[in-house]
Amino acid sequence: MRLDEKSLGLAAAASFAVLWVICSGLVALSPGYMMGLTGHMMHADFGGMQWTLNITGFIYGLLLWCILAGAAGWLIAYFYNRFNAGE
Repeated sequence: MRLDEKSLGLAAAASFAVLWVICSGLVALSPGYMMGLTGHMMHADFGGMQWTLNITGFIYGLLLWCILAGAAGWLIAYFYNRFNAGE
C-alpha cells in the first residue's frame, strides 16, 4: 500500500490546526489549569509563569504548527513509501 504524501501532509496540518484552536480555547478559558497540565506533560513546574495569549501569537502558532505538522506528515509518507517499495 502506498501513502499519498500530499494528502497525509494536509491531513496532519488540518488536524494540528483543530488541536491548536482547541488548546488555545482551553488556555483562554482556564489558564491556571492548563498551565498545571502543561507542566505535568513537560515534567516541569510552570507555577511561576503565565500565558501570553493574543491574536498575533495565536495566528503565528497556528501557522507554524500547521507547517511543521504538514511537513512531518509528508515526510512520514515519503519514508513509508520508500521503505515499503519492495512489497
